Order: sequence, then C-alpha cells, then structure tokens
Amino acid sequence: MISTQVHLGFPLLFLGVGSKNVSGNGTETSNSNSKVSSGSVPPTPRSEGEILQSSNLRSFTFNELRASTRNFRPDSVLGEGGFGSVFKGWVDEQTLLASKPGAGIVIAVKKLNQEGLQGHREWLAEINYLGQLRHPNLVRLLGYCLEDDHRLLVYEFMSKGSMENHLFRRGSYFEPLSWSLRMKVALGAARGLAFLHNAETSVIYRDFKTANILLDSNYNAKLSDFGLARDGPTGDKSHVSTRVMGTYGYAAPEYLSTGHLTAKSDVYSFGVVLLEILSGKKAIDKNRPTGEHNLVECSRAYLTSKRRVFRVLDSRLEGQYSLTRALKVASVALQCLAMDPKSRPTMDEVVTALEQLQESKDRVKNDKNKDQQLNRLSSQSSGELNKSFRSNSEETPRVANYPRPSASLRSI
Repeated sequence: MISTQVHLGFPLLFLGVGSKNVSGNGTETSNSNSKVSSGSVPPTPRSEGEILQSSNLRSFTFNELRASTRNFRPDSVLGEGGFGSVFKGWVDEQTLLASKPGAGIVIAVKKLNQEGLQGHREWLAEINYLGQLRHPNLVRLLGYCLEDDHRLLVYEFMSKGSMENHLFRRGSYFEPLSWSLRMKVALGAARGLAFLHNAETSVIYRDFKTANILLDSNYNAKLSDFGLARDGPTGDKSHVSTRVMGTYGYAAPEYLSTGHLTAKSDVYSFGVVLLEILSGKKAIDKNRPTGEHNLVECSRAYLTSKRRVFRVLDSRLEGQYSLTRALKVASVALQCLAMDPKSRPTMDEVVTALEQLQESKDRVKNDKNKDQQLNRLSSQSSGELNKSFRSNSEETPRVANYPRPSASLRSI
C-alpha cells in the first residue's frame, strides 16, 4: 500500500551543494562519460563508522556551525521541509572555521529536525554518496556534524536557487528563464545523471525533479538531495527491488507498479523534467483544467507534431527558439518517457543529443531556414494553436520564493 507523505520538504534552494549523494576527490570534467571519482562507491549496507571515515568530508562541531549561522537565527533560514531547516552561514575559505557575516565564503547548513519525517538513514546516505564522488554537476558537500542528537550537513552555497523556483514563479515581477538558459540547465542536469549511472558502482538517483536541480551564479546545474539514492544492480541482476519512494508525477510507471528500480527509472524522471522545462508547467497541477492535471499524459500527443507542439511550449519563450530545435528537444523528452523502459535512451545518449542541440550561429541560421519552410506549410494552424495556448496561460498569483515540500511516495 502506498501513502502520500512529505519527502525532503525543501529543495535546498540556496545551497551550494545538494543533499545526500556523490562526492569525492578527482579531476572535474563536463564529459558525462568520464569517471572522476577516486574510487568506487561501496555497497550501501555499511556501518555508520565506515561511511563517516571514508567520506573525505570535514567533521564540524555543533558549536562551529552554530557560530557560522549566528545561532541558527530565523532570518538566516534559506528553506524548510521534512528534513528540517537550511540556514545560511559563513566560514573561512581555507580553514572552514566560522567567520563573521560577509567574510569568507557562504555555506548552507541543513539541520535535521529530530521530529521530522526524514531520518538518520537518509542523512547517512547523503554522506555515503556525496562524500565519495565529485562532478561539476553535483552539489558539493563540505562536511557534516554528528554530535549527541545533532545531525547536520554543510554544503556550498547555490546563489540562484532551484530550477523549480525559476520555472514556476509567475507574475510581471519575475523574468522567465530564457530558452538558452533552460537548455543549459537541462544539459548540465543530464550530465550529472549520466555521471551517476556511469560511476564504478552505478548510482540510481531515484528522486530527480526540478526542485532538486540547484543553480550557481552562472546557472550551472547541480543535482542535490541524494537521500533516496541507491546503488544500482550488480552482477547479473537487472534491477534493484525497493520500496516505492520518490515524488508523484516523476516516478517511472514500472517502478510504481513493481518496485523494480533501474537507471531507466531516472531516465523517465528526466523526461518529465525536460517536459517541465519546455512547457513551464508543473508535472502535477490540480489547478489546471480537468484532464490536464498530469503534464505527461496531456502532452504526449503533441510532442512530435509540427502543428501541435505549440500546445506544450511555454508561450513566454515565443521568439527565443527555432521550431526545428524545439521539436528535437521535445522528441528527446518523448523518448525518455517511453512506457517500456527498454525503449528509453541511456543518459549518455541524452547528453549527446542535447549537446548537439546547443546553439551556434550556423545551426541557428539553418534552423531558421527550416522554420520558414515549416511555417509556410502550417502558418494558419500554428497561429490558431498559439492563440489557444496563450489563452490558457493566465498569470497565476506570485508565489513564495521557496517552493513548498513536494508530495512523496512511501510504502507502508
């Protein structure tokens, strides 16, 4: 039986590192196929002592983190959720000792709520992964605190917050994320997933969503929140059997029905996120008209049609992209969303496809020529669809800067 509960309620909006997953020493590279870990990630069932000793992370005292966050002052809170609260702090860049506000480097400190829905196991899982692997598209975990009943995690600070925050804020006050930045984020996130899947011991992320994609000052995407991550199948095993956990709207259908987890489960989730990036709409939104609550279900039929893809594309991006390029991105999303996991591409293949779609002057010129040909064939239909799409895209009231906790799947 599956019940609805709040997961890691906040996406670590302004952290410089996500939570619970891969990190370690090695040469950073943007090539998704490159293994930059200094060693393989040992199987998950390890003792707490083994995980902490091999994490390559700094062990902070509670007093150090209390000083760096000015005693966890309320005005230092960056986000809140099922795990607890995330606070902004400052440490010396070299020693990582607490410093005065405005001096040194900014960090994000996640403090476990002892009565929260998240527990010690997920806190430890984050250290297990982020303490051993490192990649430009994974948030960096700097250290942890395990003292008495205190459980804390320390991350680099991510100044642009979460992709969820950028995509779904509405109102004239907010500038929508541009097409080129959306494609940059999509590629970065894809590289992060590909790296996890290609690690010496494959890692399945299991909770890929826009809330867990954090952005630095240059809009470089980094995956965060690895509390639900799992080692992939080993030997001749085709999957990992586990409780159904994740977030509604993003979980792969075969995982929901069987509990069988594979890397292709992450690929499906990536397809959902790519669709959100294209449309500017949430995966699940009960405020939309009847029949349109589930973004994947109501969008599938339009993703390969030159005349109907406008029903999916974010109207706020009009004029920023070529129809040819948009159709190719939509095709990648549709392939990731295949009902049969064997028909989905690998994340390496997704990365390659998105890299080929990165803008260049020659490609843009060629795409414009192709668009002119397409527009001559379907100008009337596309105009009608654009009008229909805009009429259904009323601005919603301004929402808080920090997304609310996401609904999660838990088995009982």
